[in-house]
Amino acid sequence: MQLFGLDTSLTLLLLLCLFAAAAFEFINGFHDTANAVATVIYTNSLKPWIAVIWSGIWNAIGVFAGGIAVAMGITTLLPPELLLDTDIYHNVALILALLLTAILWNLGTWYFGIPCSSSHTLIGSIIGVGLAFSFIAIDKSHTYVNWGKASDIGLSLLLSPLLGFSLAILLMYIMRQVVKNRIIFKEPASNAPPPFWIRLILLLTCTGVSFSHGSNDGQKGVGLVMLILIAIVPGYFTLDISKTADEYRELSAEVISILEKVNPEELTSEERFEFNNTMSLLHEFDSVVKNDRAFVDYSKTEKLAIRKDMLLLGKSVKTLVDSKNISLSAVNKIRLKKKVAALKSITDYAPMWVIFLISISLGLGTMIGWKRIVKTIGEKIGKQHLTYAQGASAEIVAASTIGFSTWLGLPVSTTHVLSSGIAGSMVASKGIKNLQAKTIKSIAIAWLLTLPVCVLVSGLLFLLFRSIL
Repeated sequence: MQLFGLDTSLTLLLLLCLFAAAAFEFINGFHDTANAVATVIYTNSLKPWIAVIWSGIWNAIGVFAGGIAVAMGITTLLPPELLLDTDIYHNVALILALLLTAILWNLGTWYFGIPCSSSHTLIGSIIGVGLAFSFIAIDKSHTYVNWGKASDIGLSLLLSPLLGFSLAILLMYIMRQVVKNRIIFKEPASNAPPPFWIRLILLLTCTGVSFSHGSNDGQKGVGLVMLILIAIVPGYFTLDISKTADEYRELSAEVISILEKVNPEELTSEERFEFNNTMSLLHEFDSVVKNDRAFVDYSKTEKLAIRKDMLLLGKSVKTLVDSKNISLSAVNKIRLKKKVAALKSITDYAPMWVIFLISISLGLGTMIGWKRIVKTIGEKIGKQHLTYAQGASAEIVAASTIGFSTWLGLPVSTTHVLSSGIAGSMVASKGIKNLQAKTIKSIAIAWLLTLPVCVLVSGLLFLLFRSIL
């Protein structure tokens, strides 16, 4: 059996890695299902089996609707040089190390019923293999982790639970001032469904969290599969080989024509460097794509050169567009961003079968194994039973925060946003004493340990697998 021109052993390793990626997303599904369904279950708005099926469907839809901005953020955490090692078995060692680490940590926290971030887990695992490689790399001049992107993601993951907590408190306060029907602030009657209008709101918030979770966390799975494909089958997936050079030459020319309107003398020294670097990258790109060959016919070296150029181009153009000194109109700035985004589509892409694989894995995982985390979120964060208002406020905050993060192209922890939202709603009702200290402590410890543990374990596993394979 052979795929993409690989021999039998590498084909089997590729399939193993793809299966592991699907398994990670499957586990992510049942680990994070609680974020969407806990409130509708504990307010008797939906029967548990209906809630998880509904959530699974909307998770799957979210994967297709979410785009690939977050996925590309995952793939750019590691530099192309590390993903395109000449020894493919070394690439397999990298992929297996980060996948195994992410799966084991997710399963462990799920087993103990601790809400934990799959985003933290995956990103820590990726950083771990990058750091481990930097210790054994011959060329020490390179940085084998994209620290700029990692810091953006880290800030997003750090701020999201704080936002979830504070916004839930604010929303609860607003609801108390606006909503006159006090029934939504009371504990649900045992086994009795809520009034229709409350039930409808909670169903909508459940749907919103499920959809936004799929659109954000699903993209992490897509990014993970793209890492696998780029590392093991670079000739097919480093670039979108279905494209030809013509349209990209035209885009490059349009970007250059816009940048030629800039007066470099008005820029700071750092901005002038980025401007010159941008023009150099565009001319280098033009020199590589100057013929009419399809990208499928390009050599591995040429594909790597284009991928590196596009990665650097995006960073340089962002610096220029954000500058107050650049002599471009608002219209030209918008045009520049759109043209560069279109140009980067040669590397920022995912085949439809990858999105479908992750969609199915996440959707099916959502329908299984959800009880442990649901019980923690529904019963163990606060000392009181979840009220309708608390459930709605936590999920509104979670859905909006995750949706906004997806729009920005940043991965965010659904678990942390929702569980901190539940905590905030409990505090808004009866103060800080309304929280169960033991549960909050367990969640906080897992939050603090996830990154360092995953960095360490994935790094050690990478070195081990690399010595074996």
